[in-house]
Amino acid sequence: MNNIKVLVEGYARVNPDSTWDATSTTTLINTGKLKIIVDPGCHRQKLLTSLAKAGLKTSQINYVFLTHYHPDHCSLAGIFENATVFNSLQWQKGSLGGDLTENTLPQTDIKIIKTPGHSPDHASLLVSTAKGRILVGGDVYWWRVGEKQVVDVNSPDEFASDFEQLKQSRSLSLSLSDFIIPGHGKEFRV
Repeated sequence: MNNIKVLVEGYARVNPDSTWDATSTTTLINTGKLKIIVDPGCHRQKLLTSLAKAGLKTSQINYVFLTHYHPDHCSLAGIFENATVFNSLQWQKGSLGGDLTENTLPQTDIKIIKTPGHSPDHASLLVSTAKGRILVGGDVYWWRVGEKQVVDVNSPDEFASDFEQLKQSRSLSLSLSDFIIPGHGKEFRV
């Protein structure tokens, strides 16, 4: 059975000078056979510390999955020296590295769900666990630090590439899952 652990809870905040400070939620999926990192983010020390607390080294990660290419989600993908990196573009447009010809990550039952809107290439992972179906959703849902986590498909996303697509992706995400791990913020029950 698949197990999921949030290694780094993502955050996003606007600084007084209007610049952003953010890193994505980084999730570890352990299938029993494979160890998968979703969205390694950009805060190296937090990630390495969390991996060590989980008893893991970067060399023990088999796959890295990137929900999309925003730097706060993908900047540390290269630190996993033995991992095959998968991303939504491979799945949608053909292999650029690891082979994603099916709707699942290879050698797993983890489903890849197309969730465009925040970015055109966005994809999420749907993972069956003993707890229920958990969507590792990237930025389908995300909140700023201090913002109340209200689950509403119509919530604005100032970075959305296509807000109508995002609303559809949010509705789909809610219909498929029991829990969602957002790109920035706390896991929530659907």
